[in-house]
Amino acid sequence: MLDYYNISALLTPEERQIQESVRRFLDTDAVPEVSSWWERGEFPMHLLPGLSKLGIIGANLPKNYGGASVSNIAYGLIMYELERVDSGLRSFVSVQSSLCMEPIMTYGSEEQKRKFLPQIAAGQVIGCFGLTEHSGGSDPNAMQTRAQKDGDQYVLNGTKMWISLGSIADFAIIWAKDQNDAVRGFIVPTDTQGFVATTVPRTMSLRIAGASELILEDVRIPADHMLPAASTLSAPLSCLTHARYGIAWGAMGALESVYSEALAFAKSRTTFGQPIASRQLVQEKLSTMLSDHTSGLLRALRLGQLKDTDQITYSQVSLAKRENVRGALRGARLGRELLGGSGITLDHSVIRHMLNLETVDTYEGTHDIHTLIIGRDITGIQALS
Repeated sequence: MLDYYNISALLTPEERQIQESVRRFLDTDAVPEVSSWWERGEFPMHLLPGLSKLGIIGANLPKNYGGASVSNIAYGLIMYELERVDSGLRSFVSVQSSLCMEPIMTYGSEEQKRKFLPQIAAGQVIGCFGLTEHSGGSDPNAMQTRAQKDGDQYVLNGTKMWISLGSIADFAIIWAKDQNDAVRGFIVPTDTQGFVATTVPRTMSLRIAGASELILEDVRIPADHMLPAASTLSAPLSCLTHARYGIAWGAMGALESVYSEALAFAKSRTTFGQPIASRQLVQEKLSTMLSDHTSGLLRALRLGQLKDTDQITYSQVSLAKRENVRGALRGARLGRELLGGSGITLDHSVIRHMLNLETVDTYEGTHDIHTLIIGRDITGIQALS
């Protein structure tokens, strides 16, 4: 791991071992082919057994439900290594862990936990998280998807948009308002009649994760597929807080990748008889990338310590997501500049990371939305309206 301040010394032996094992697996099984998967817009399903064997999916959840019970710092390091390879791989594990397993773990019944969580952790089923809608975006409370109680069933109608993994998922966690306008979560098998998932065409970012549109027309599911402890918007938002925590770590993995590639290129690329690494402006760009990585890694580590001691707040997570992703995106753009013409080809990772990070900077709360969350926290004044 790129580690200018020797942060590894603050990790436990188990955390270092987890990170090293995940890096070895990904370097062998993912790095050689990832650009091809991205170019084809294809999720590497054959990685699932390896991810499951390492306990990567739901790693920080309890063992009795299929998790590995690792620390939240270890979970963050896993996200770091996944996004070092591609944001789509981190997004896959993040969706499974924080946006599918977490809502079932926190808001589901005991029967739902025992039925679904071990299957997800084992990679036997894939889930997706249906919250965002066409007209809602950053205002999820404006959702128009409805769930109407009909005897011992619920009937769901609505459309969800920009749903990662929607077209390959076996089930979806769908958030809808019931007849009383309570926000409810439902476990919806994607083969249910009336459920249609379509991959959004012509996307040029996060292509491995396959953004999709979900259409639900009179989708009937048993009433016991509702998450019983979720009744307000705070339920899906709490899941997003967990996912944003992972993003704060993951973005630093992407930044390591583009920095390392840019540094190697700058040392080997010669102009006017000298490597371009000897130029002052090149060194300034590399120094900016390293500085953003170092501060972001320290920020993520401290956030993990707070999360492991149950002291974390959602506004602290917003600060980390906002700063770390924007820093990684800035680094990817600088790396693309340093590689010149070579930086626009998939023979190098910088353009792929740069395009992926455009989505990561937008989803699960834009830079501006997180700015307002932080501003409200420090002033006590709501500035959204």
